[in-house]
Amino acid sequence: MVKNIILLLLFFPAYLCAQINTERVMTIARNALYFEDYVLSIQYFNQVINAKPYLYEPYFFRGLAKINLEDYQGAETDCSAAIERNPFVVGAYQIRGLARIKQSKFEGAISDYKTALQYEPENITLWHNLSLCHIQKGDYDAAKKDLGNLLALSPKYTKAYLMRGEVLLKQKDTIQAYRDFDLAIEMDKYDPDAWTSRAILKLQQAKYTEAESDLNQAIHLNVKNAANYVNRALARFHQNNLRGAMSDYDLALDVDPNNFIGHYNRGLLRAQVGDDNRALEDFDFVIKMEPDNMMAIFNRGLLKYQTGDYKGAIKDYSTVINEHPNFMAGYYNRAEARRKIGDKNGAERDEFKILKMQLDRKNGLLSSNTNNDKSAGNKDENTDDKSKTRKKSDKNVSNYGKIVIADDSESDQKYNSYYRGKVQDRNVEVRMEPMYVLTYYEKISEVKRNINYHKFIDNLNRSGALPKRLYITNDEAPLSEAQVKEHFAMIDTHTTEIVENPQDSRKRFSRAVDFYLVQDFENSIEDLTQAILNDKTFFPAYFMRALVRYKQLEYLKAEGQNTANVSQGKAAMVAAIDYDVVKNDLDNVIALAPDFVYAYYNRGNLLSVLKDYRSAIIDYSKAIDLNKDFAEAYFNRGLTYIFLGNNKKGIADLSKAGELGIVSAYNIIKRFTEVPE
Repeated sequence: MVKNIILLLLFFPAYLCAQINTERVMTIARNALYFEDYVLSIQYFNQVINAKPYLYEPYFFRGLAKINLEDYQGAETDCSAAIERNPFVVGAYQIRGLARIKQSKFEGAISDYKTALQYEPENITLWHNLSLCHIQKGDYDAAKKDLGNLLALSPKYTKAYLMRGEVLLKQKDTIQAYRDFDLAIEMDKYDPDAWTSRAILKLQQAKYTEAESDLNQAIHLNVKNAANYVNRALARFHQNNLRGAMSDYDLALDVDPNNFIGHYNRGLLRAQVGDDNRALEDFDFVIKMEPDNMMAIFNRGLLKYQTGDYKGAIKDYSTVINEHPNFMAGYYNRAEARRKIGDKNGAERDEFKILKMQLDRKNGLLSSNTNNDKSAGNKDENTDDKSKTRKKSDKNVSNYGKIVIADDSESDQKYNSYYRGKVQDRNVEVRMEPMYVLTYYEKISEVKRNINYHKFIDNLNRSGALPKRLYITNDEAPLSEAQVKEHFAMIDTHTTEIVENPQDSRKRFSRAVDFYLVQDFENSIEDLTQAILNDKTFFPAYFMRALVRYKQLEYLKAEGQNTANVSQGKAAMVAAIDYDVVKNDLDNVIALAPDFVYAYYNRGNLLSVLKDYRSAIIDYSKAIDLNKDFAEAYFNRGLTYIFLGNNKKGIADLSKAGELGIVSAYNIIKRFTEVPE
């Protein structure tokens, strides 16, 4: 008995050490996941799974990382593994359900959400996604029942009214659908989807002026939705405002350059107003997207004829005729083009074919419902008065001259699936521009071209003390798998160098950056503290320690607030005093380098988090005094003014931020500017 106790005590420390290491790797992995470094997080979760394959958490979180990388099959497999190990984790059913929705496995997703609702019957996200699955399946009665339950839980959840309105439309109940859309607008007039939904219903009812008015509101609230411009163009087209419609297609294509409907319809309208060369460009683009689109090819043939390219026109007409041998308009137009190039025999063969088709139709040998039902004497052959539009999926080549509208299945995609409790962020998300950091990797912006500079950092880069160039940025690039491996190797190299020279603050700082990049915050802070002890004047160490501690606190705070967290009991509570430690480091940076503008900016962000808005404005203003083109400082100061209720000053700062390259500022300006009646 005594011998057994001794053996147990001998093995216990080793077991305890392994337990702590596993938990630490798990924490680092979740840090990486929280900060959207998904590839890195998966590598850490792999380590935990290899060490302890019986734990459910690493499978669940690896599944969450995979779903963010659009690996839906992998996410489903990982969540299934998590459920096998612990069948009571709501989050695992939630993420697996989402992965199944993305793979159109709606029955499986419905099963997951129903199971999850047994454990959390008041979870709005679960009811939302369950309703969405029933809509996608076409089970509208079940969807209405789900949405009724959702609205009983959350009567002001506008997306539920919009989804129910869509269901009612599918059931041909336009009166009730109107009521739901009106209710959604009444509850949240800043939700662009509500205005869009009602506008589409008005379009379907041919209330084009009213539809245009609603779409004006939707566009005012969200200028980055190409579909709204396309729909407004349709409303304007039906009111014979061709120039206005073309302008909307231009705007839609600015937002979404690959928008099929935008190019096709703009090509038609350009042809109608005689802008043939630019219409050709649109149809060339459409055909590049869909090489077998016969209607686009025929329209291009008409335009080539108009611009004198008769051989090109004949080639396009022939392509369509080969695919649709009973298409009378094809023969008529090809005959004309052949006469233009002197091919009299070819033209006569086409004209004979037209005559034979007319006789066959008269004698009942050719159905009038085939795509030959146009008058041979009308070149445009677009005289169908029943409708000026066609669905995108319509393949009847006789409808080549009709404006294209989206299929019902495309319009159904408005309502996304939600997960991890982010339903409250469904509208325009208002968030501060992030903190600045010293790192080796920066995303390349197509809009902002400024280079963040400070003499001391430049000298540090020139000194060769660091293995790579250090950037000052607030737009970090996630590491690739190769870069992750490189920084793990660099940590080993720096460790050897530090053992040889433990007083070298630059080496400590360099390894701290490596630890930060692989999301090991604890080791990074330890190295930065040692660098400061070695050299109390080395301000980059204070700056980075403040940043790493801040990120660590934000992660812990999010864990504490996250209702979908699978290990809530482990979440640490973050108090204001914890942020004081971060502020002290930034105070030291400013004392050592009063011209280091990014320290004022970061401290302003910190003060905003603590809701000390007036002090934050002082710091942002100081940053702007030091750098008149500091876009992020204008942006965050603008938001801070708005938080204090001073919309006028806030919008002025946001306007300046937009001018300097932060495009999202314009959306927020519209959000906080009263919607015109």
